[in-house]
Amino acid sequence: MEQPFDLIHAVEYQKDAVVSRTLLDTKAGTVTLFAFDAGQGLSEHTAPFDAMVQVLDGETEVTIHGETIMVKQGEMIVMPAGKPHALRAIKRFKMLLVMIKS
Repeated sequence: MEQPFDLIHAVEYQKDAVVSRTLLDTKAGTVTLFAFDAGQGLSEHTAPFDAMVQVLDGETEVTIHGETIMVKQGEMIVMPAGKPHALRAIKRFKMLLVMIKS
């Protein structure tokens, strides 16, 4: 990707689904775009590395270690390594997930 890239339109919503598109997958980390339809989510899990979520469109409910936080378009949040976390689409939303392996 040596040219400007339109993140918002690089992944499209699908009814009752979570759609993902991997933009970068290297030893150093991953960058993945997601589109969640309303009511969809990722169940609680942990990751070995910090994960940054930037909401590009819509709004999501993020739960980190039992605390629920609303994150909307233009905002970001870091989900710390080793802490259980989950996401749920309050209304449909798109996010960029960046995980840096260290």
